[in-house]
This record gives sequence, C-alpha cells and structure tokens, in this order.
Amino acid sequence: MKKTPSALMAEAIALSARGMRSGRGGPFGAVVARDGKILGKGSNQVLSSCDPTAHAEVVAIREACRKLGAFQLDGCVLYTSCEPCPMCLAAAYWARIGRIVFANSRRDAAKIGFGDDFIYTEIPLLPARRSLPMKRLMGKTAFAVFREWDRKTDKIPYGPDLPE
Repeated sequence: MKKTPSALMAEAIALSARGMRSGRGGPFGAVVARDGKILGKGSNQVLSSCDPTAHAEVVAIREACRKLGAFQLDGCVLYTSCEPCPMCLAAAYWARIGRIVFANSRRDAAKIGFGDDFIYTEIPLLPARRSLPMKRLMGKTAFAVFREWDRKTDKIPYGPDLPE
C-alpha cells in the first residue's frame, strides 16, 4: 500500500519510540521507501547488538538492500526520526538514496546527549588536527592494490556519484 510522506515519517517516529522503549538502543527510527512503499525499516540497535554502527538508518538501508538484492537504492527516500549522523549520512550517499526527510535536528540530538554535531566538526579537519589520533602507514604498498582495482576490467563500480 502506498503511504504519504507524513505516514512514512510517522512510521519512523513510531520505530524510534518502540526501539527505545524496548531497550534495544537510542530514540531513533528510520524507513526506506520508494514510491510510497516501505522497503526497509530500522530502529537503533546499538545496545542490543553491541554494534556501534547499528543506527536506525543503517539498519533500514541494509534491510532495503537485502529486499531488493541490490547495493544501491536509487529513487528511494530515507525517512528518519532525526537528522542523520555523519556515518548514516555517508551510508545514504553510498547507497545512492535519492532524498532524506528528517524530523529532529542534530542540534536537538545534542541537547539530549548525542554528540553527532562534534563529529560533523571533526570531519573537515586534516587528520593531524582531529581529536582522534591518526597516522598514515604503508601508503605506497596499499596503493598498489588501488592500482590493481583501477585496471580491473570486470569491476562493478559502487559508491556515491562524484560531482563533475
């Protein structure tokens, strides 16, 4: 059955409440839909799965990809109860989600103790300036594998479209 954008957002918000109340994770829910039909649903499962990547958006994207048997979700809309964190935003780009609709903002999330906004400020910094120490090691050796991929004639490209 085709659902309206408001009905899809209501489902994402209901998932956030059910997941939180069950103790599976934080107050976040998401659905992936195409043409008003839900392809994937998710609530935050960080606590229950002991997986820091089990955010609602990632769970919903994984389910939609499994359902479609594809790693790209062209033409899909991600409805999420909160503006995606940087990881979930990146997952949406990698999946080629067509559009994101959110309810709470990342600043709303910060007000209740979620530090997504901090990560947004870290991303544009050079690796040496980030609070998480980073060091490059064996770049030339690793780049040989990149060269091999670049020359591979049977590769299946994936990932976000790059701007021209």
